[in-house]
Amino acid sequence: MIALSLAEIAEIVGGQTHDIPDPSVQVTGPVVRDSREVEPGSLFVAFAGERVDGHDFAADVVAAGAVAVLASRPVGVPAVVVDDVQAALGALARAVVERLGATLVALTGSAGKTSTKDLIAQVLRTKAPTVFTPGSFNNEIGLPLTALSATEETRYLVLEMGARGIGHIRYLTGLTPPRIGVVLNVGTAHIGEFGGREQIAEAKGELVEGLPEDGAAVLNADDPLVRAMASRTKARVILFGESDDADVRAENVRLTEAGQPSFSLHTPSGCSDVTMRLYGEHHVSNALAAAAVAHELGMSAEEIALALSEAGSLSRWRMEVTERPDGVTVVNDAYNANPESMRAALRALAAMGEAARAKGGRTWAVLGQMAELGDEALAEHDAVGRLAVRLNVGKLVAVGGREAAWLQMGAYNEGSWGEESVHVSDAQAAVDLLRSELRPGDVVLVKASRSVGLERVAMALLEQDTAAAEGEVAAR
Repeated sequence: MIALSLAEIAEIVGGQTHDIPDPSVQVTGPVVRDSREVEPGSLFVAFAGERVDGHDFAADVVAAGAVAVLASRPVGVPAVVVDDVQAALGALARAVVERLGATLVALTGSAGKTSTKDLIAQVLRTKAPTVFTPGSFNNEIGLPLTALSATEETRYLVLEMGARGIGHIRYLTGLTPPRIGVVLNVGTAHIGEFGGREQIAEAKGELVEGLPEDGAAVLNADDPLVRAMASRTKARVILFGESDDADVRAENVRLTEAGQPSFSLHTPSGCSDVTMRLYGEHHVSNALAAAAVAHELGMSAEEIALALSEAGSLSRWRMEVTERPDGVTVVNDAYNANPESMRAALRALAAMGEAARAKGGRTWAVLGQMAELGDEALAEHDAVGRLAVRLNVGKLVAVGGREAAWLQMGAYNEGSWGEESVHVSDAQAAVDLLRSELRPGDVVLVKASRSVGLERVAMALLEQDTAAAEGEVAAR
């Protein structure tokens, strides 16, 4: 964070200083909520959760080097005490962002947010120092913590914004007002909570409503609900996609033998070829969104294409491809799932399967529940099972309870191939099945909503330390 004294912080957040001998002492380290991340000079934010109360760690974090604690009550060590810790954290983020002078880029969408955010960050940091959301740190706590990690050298701040209801994104843009806003798509993720795609579009469009007149709204030309958001912003509109009228578009889209997208990138400043390191055709749209942002910020088509071609995956368990020594390839896409991302992952698996079959291998889709679909859950799970059949995926392993049964039922009802589908009770049963049947050349996709924890299957197949990896992701 940019250096601020405890007195300045108290004034910004409307708090009272307690047990602070010298209010002029500065916070020079990161602002953190996890006591394990404290460094000398840190400010520790104490949240009282359902299972853990951060106030209980106050003495420990100060002993570890934290300058003070942002708390809702005195804790016996240097603290800035406020009525509402979350509101204070947001106020601090807003104040820091206003002092930075960096360009803020915010993005949202039903699918692909984290992958696109990672692409934007990797492209922009080839031009200037860039800070971006780690993993999916995209809510009312994660977003301000990300903003506070920026320093005086930061020129671009790339922020992912999630929403579980109307008003959420409006609140986040109030904390960190962007100059460039990107809306990727409107799908069915969390449709059970929103009630319908129109309500999701209303929520996602809050991002462009908050843009200034000299800002830019980067909108997906291929999604009618996103394209329609142009009427909700006073900012200049930049369209991306494969549509002929898109300002930034892709032509000659194809997949390499390994399933990696290749295309010709067209921008108002020129065109250049891109071959990505990521897997799946769905990354073309993500790359175009990143390209539109980079173009807006002055990068040439050649610079953008080079950066996109060199960009990798920065966030764990998102189309993470690993080949075992015996030739089995594991695609760990288990961080989360919704109908759109599930279909995209299956199409990527199908593309990789062409090369696998040439070597005598097979494709396996190990799938679990897609959560928060409400009344659409049965139809959406059934449809994913049917799609696996249509894409000629070798075998479907549906893992879990009722929703997994719907996946398997959809595959079975689609045709005779469905007999190659199987329903197992849990992750361990899936691991046991795969260990007994996998052979060299096979490609295994693992995907489900985060709550299912299906990454255990992928990591068991790779003999990785599941507990350590889960702790790393949780810490984000």
